Amino acid sequence: MKNVVRFFLRSRVLKHRERTFPSHRSVPKFAPRVTFDPRKGADDNKMATNPNQGGKKLVRSKSGLRMVAANSAFRSPFELEEPPWVPDSECSQCMSCKAKFDFVKRKHHCRRCGKCYCDKCCQHKVALPRLCFLDPVRLCYDCAVITQKENEFYDKQLKVLLHGAAFQLSCPDDMENLSEPCLCKLSTDHRFLMFESAGHAKHSPVELEQVVAIQILTAGEDSQGNIVANGLSIKHKERESGEIRHLQLIISATTDNRKQSLAFVGAVQKGVKFMYEAKESRGL
Repeated sequence: MKNVVRFFLRSRVLKHRERTFPSHRSVPKFAPRVTFDPRKGADDNKMATNPNQGGKKLVRSKSGLRMVAANSAFRSPFELEEPPWVPDSECSQCMSCKAKFDFVKRKHHCRRCGKCYCDKCCQHKVALPRLCFLDPVRLCYDCAVITQKENEFYDKQLKVLLHGAAFQLSCPDDMENLSEPCLCKLSTDHRFLMFESAGHAKHSPVELEQVVAIQILTAGEDSQGNIVANGLSIKHKERESGEIRHLQLIISATTDNRKQSLAFVGAVQKGVKFMYEAKESRGL
């Protein structure tokens, strides 16, 4: 009788697990988070819990498990499109070493470029946050080198952007062109530059996707002849009106952490480069 009860309870648990997750590989390493759109009010942001409005979802492709934005309009501007795989029927040999595939030499696809390789030419397992993979994925040698360099941005510069830095914010196009101290940082969904200020002149967030030009401002050269960065000049388009706005972020000589502000300037420049690459991958 005890064995019957134990079997019944175990079968109930297994059914529950199968209903919750199709397999153990589909369990996410981190819980989906709700994204916040700074352009919307509190009531609108409550809708972020709706899968059609924001947040994250777990998707499975033949390349692996990915945690992506539930709504593509809310995805990170640094994110790349998942490439299509070269069909097996079109690759009879490795696209690197030209070795012919057979029952022993199997074919593998690089998760970043989608090309077909043998195991030797596609043996690297590397984390690929730009494509939102949860686990390290198989990459060819060239893609592994590129990805490892890009991961430095996610490990270092992205943390600098999310932490923020101090600047003097001004709008050269405005008649008054007032300057005020502010903390500039990247929003948690990577889509906006946010400005926190104690003053009354609140500046609306800048959507990275709408940046049309960015330039590093300089303040001459140092004693060793190196150009000294002094801030950022950003031109962006207002999504609703289409108007081009111009703002400047100047590193104040009296700032407490000038090194952090300089690191932020370099990180913004790298992030914009990633954003343009992502647009090209989406054909924009």
